[in-house]
Amino acid sequence: MTDRSYILLSEDDNVAVAIQQLMAGTAVGSVQLLANIPRGHKFATRSIAAGDPILKYGQIIGFATGPIAAGSHVHVHNVRPTESTDARRAVIGRATNVKNVSDRTFLGYHRANGRWGTRNYIGVMTSVNCAGTVAKLIADEASTHIDLAGTGVDGIAAFPHTTGCGMSDHGSGYELLRRTLEGYLNHPNFGGILMVGLGCEQMQIARLLTECGLEQGATLRFLTIQAAGGTRATVDAGVRLVREMLPIAAKFKREPAPISELSVALQCGGSDAYSGITANPALGYAVDLLSSAGATAILTETPEIFGAEHILAARAGTPEVADKLYTRLAWWEDYTRFFGNNLNNNPSPGNKAGGLTTIMEKSLGAVAKGGTCQLEDVVEYAERPSRRGLIFMDGPGFDPCSATGQIACGANVLCFTTGRGSAFGCKPVPSIKLASNSALFSSMRDDMDINCGDIVEGTSIQDKGVEIFEDIVAVASGRKTKSELLGYGDLEFIPWQLHAVL
Repeated sequence: MTDRSYILLSEDDNVAVAIQQLMAGTAVGSVQLLANIPRGHKFATRSIAAGDPILKYGQIIGFATGPIAAGSHVHVHNVRPTESTDARRAVIGRATNVKNVSDRTFLGYHRANGRWGTRNYIGVMTSVNCAGTVAKLIADEASTHIDLAGTGVDGIAAFPHTTGCGMSDHGSGYELLRRTLEGYLNHPNFGGILMVGLGCEQMQIARLLTECGLEQGATLRFLTIQAAGGTRATVDAGVRLVREMLPIAAKFKREPAPISELSVALQCGGSDAYSGITANPALGYAVDLLSSAGATAILTETPEIFGAEHILAARAGTPEVADKLYTRLAWWEDYTRFFGNNLNNNPSPGNKAGGLTTIMEKSLGAVAKGGTCQLEDVVEYAERPSRRGLIFMDGPGFDPCSATGQIACGANVLCFTTGRGSAFGCKPVPSIKLASNSALFSSMRDDMDINCGDIVEGTSIQDKGVEIFEDIVAVASGRKTKSELLGYGDLEFIPWQLHAVL
């Protein structure tokens, strides 16, 4: 960085990023700008010939569609995406030395199965979309008529979804939903769960519990609307069962837990050009701290690592882990091709307005959330990892859907970086919102927990990473996030659907 108006991220780069609006005719570094450059957008630091690579982060993010003069605006009008097979992509090494935080603790809820929660909810789950309204009525009436003050129970929340029937009772679509529901039924952020079904759906509750190795008990009950006698009878019975669960859930008290019991979901949405410069690498440093202490961090959104997967693969603990990652990318390329699309159909309009030009540029910033530690494993959507450390979970780039899978994987805290602004929460897990730029933090102060924009003003990524780590510990110990205070999380349970609707 040569001054406060732009950032050159690597000496190899031929583009720089404006950190404020720059006007045509302005002398910036060694070039004179030939066009207005919006904040977060790129300009050429030297002449680029047609077909030559565009370099940012020392990586190829695309190719010039025609000659680009020094000082020109570099964006979607003169850049085409690269291919994931391009041999000229550079590998960024791993192994950042971080402070040992393995002696740190947080205050969590120790469950009977040995796992640790960061919140203590009573959940009203559903097996099928037909039970969604009843589940919501149960949660709303219970919340209205049951006083939770002083109980230590964070809330009574419903988790309706839009599937469970009109599908096959076997195969990948069924297994995906079963795995997601199992992850929530076993999640340590619940002190009790009531499961509600209609009765005739494909996702039968009795079969689900058997396949998950679960049985009805004091903190896991189920009802079906047909057997209970209809809507009103089911709501009344459901409220009664929630009331019975409350004193049991209230017995759980926070106690010290090792940092290794944290499992942190890594998300980004509404990204801009700053996301890969400030918030994502700072979160990555916090991940390195967590990983060094034996905690788990779950990275996902497979379509949004496209073009940067080689960086993660180079950090894989074994060749088999790297192969798993490439296999998932190949599946996604086939999947999108089947629908007449491709993985280059990204970034979104908001991403582009924020300065991101190609999926490669977006992906290079997105993978920074994973820090520099070793990639321990690649798992399927909603599959609970068997290892700790950095895990990649296959999943879509649609934030609520991928976050649902991460929670089913066992994440008990979620960190969400954003540059354009994103409104999100995900009961029963607290969501920490990290703003990539100071303007966003100021304009959406009620939504943002941490400002990472001060990194471009001189704060180090390492210092900001430590701040994020400390915030994770505080939130895991009970401090409410902005999204929790605003009441988010009731509409964000969205299991990934991969089945024919029959």
